[in-house]
Amino acid sequence: MGTEKEIRLAVLIDADNIPYSNVKGIMEEIAKYGTPTFKRIYGDWTKPTVAGWKNILLENAITPIQQYSYTTGKNATDSAMIIDAMDILYSGKVDGFCIVSSDSDFTRLATRLREAGMKVFGIGEKKTPNPFIVACDKFIYIEILSNPDEDTEEKVQPKPGRQKHKAAIDKIDKEDIHLIASSISDLADENGWAFLGDVGNLLLKKQPNFDPRNFGFQKLTPLIKSLPQFEIDMRETDKGSIKLVYIRNRE
Repeated sequence: MGTEKEIRLAVLIDADNIPYSNVKGIMEEIAKYGTPTFKRIYGDWTKPTVAGWKNILLENAITPIQQYSYTTGKNATDSAMIIDAMDILYSGKVDGFCIVSSDSDFTRLATRLREAGMKVFGIGEKKTPNPFIVACDKFIYIEILSNPDEDTEEKVQPKPGRQKHKAAIDKIDKEDIHLIASSISDLADENGWAFLGDVGNLLLKKQPNFDPRNFGFQKLTPLIKSLPQFEIDMRETDKGSIKLVYIRNRE
């Protein structure tokens, strides 16, 4: 994922489907993957319901794009976003897109952008339909960005009686365990060990919304450490300054 920090991103936000209280966390998350070249947000700014957006847009240098609702029941905002996305694609000025919405109407757009060689990141609420999620290279739930200060690695080994922190959206289930175990098996050497970085990349390819923060952990390593089904081996490099993490399934 190292090269992603240098890519140019077009950030397109659907104001109809995203609460403005989450924008700061969203922009901080996007900065991990690339540099926002375009930052646009789409909505009908004549409506009083969007008044709360003004200061947020100024603080984050996001350009509001006015889109009137021409008829009842039709989402003109989606169409405007899709048209702009294709214009930006053909301009050749970006390497990837970040689509901020919980609307499945952007599924085909995400697929088309990836077909053109673009990296596509999706950000939306947990209610986002699965077709849009799997159409992205990576999908991040807004819920895990709401209170980033509450996610600390010290909670890998919770103290007795301590409440599970609020960032945990779901408890890890058998399907998640199987996903991790099968990914390790796919990459394992003759002794069953697989490099954790490779496992993390494969997990994203198999399930774009896989994120340790969904389970209350900031990183994949503490998540794996908390699961008795897996073993961890910390290996020093030749220089001894960096430790590489390898994992395998317990027999």
